[in-house]
Amino acid sequence: MDAATDAFVSHRNLLFTIAYEMLGSAADAEDVLQETWLRWAGVEHGTVENHRAYLVRIVTRQALGRLRTLGRRKESYVGSWLPEPLLTAPDVAEDVELADSVSMAMMLVLETLTPTERAVFVLREVFDVDYDEIATALDKNPAAVRQIAHRARSHVAARRPREVVTQAASREALAAFQRATETGDLQALLDLLAPDVVFLGDGGGVKQAVPRPVVGSSKVARMLLGGLLKVTGWTMEPAQVNGCPALIVRFGGELDTVVAVRMENGLISGLYAVRNPAKLSHMTEETTLRR
Repeated sequence: MDAATDAFVSHRNLLFTIAYEMLGSAADAEDVLQETWLRWAGVEHGTVENHRAYLVRIVTRQALGRLRTLGRRKESYVGSWLPEPLLTAPDVAEDVELADSVSMAMMLVLETLTPTERAVFVLREVFDVDYDEIATALDKNPAAVRQIAHRARSHVAARRPREVVTQAASREALAAFQRATETGDLQALLDLLAPDVVFLGDGGGVKQAVPRPVVGSSKVARMLLGGLLKVTGWTMEPAQVNGCPALIVRFGGELDTVVAVRMENGLISGLYAVRNPAKLSHMTEETTLRR
């Protein structure tokens, strides 16, 4: 069991990252890791040639089952559903591909895939798992997995941002966004937003949030400034969330909202505000993600 424990611990961050990218929920990813450990502990480890591959197979199957359950939960979710934000360590941003794959914008794109497509895309495109191993994990033949991968890549390519935005550009845009909202400068805010910008708010029925997407720079800017001007005691501060620059909003010093953005052509095309308290538990300490 010592060897089994060592193998699990050495791959734990990888397994968590796979589960999180498949589920968009850190809490569910942690549950999947617990289930993975229970199954791993019951394996005859002497017969396992590749511990990493075997653990990836277990976590994939557990996450896929949880993903289907999560889909049913989302159907009754109050308002917009956004992925659970993670306060991430600085080294996540250094891995550009990993940071892009866990960004709020990309996680929302992954939400549009079927559970099987999402599993195949994450394993192949993010973690470079070979088709034969994916086929074993999903109980499918490699040819079918290749077809699913092609379909998922095409789907994602049509919806993901078409340019890679640097961390510096994102930080600059968020700093300007922070100044505009703190000073109530409507024109400065409009200058930062794409004409068709989309604002999504996730309060989970617990905190007040817009019940449906708000679209258009004028509507979004006026909603933001109108809402913030009605309250006092709020502050904004920069943070590294899901491997990308973001903002944390506090009311009375207490964490209230995490704001992430999608950038395209130098403008903010998506604003994602997570207020649901149940989704903010991983914002108190850094989460380590690995490929």
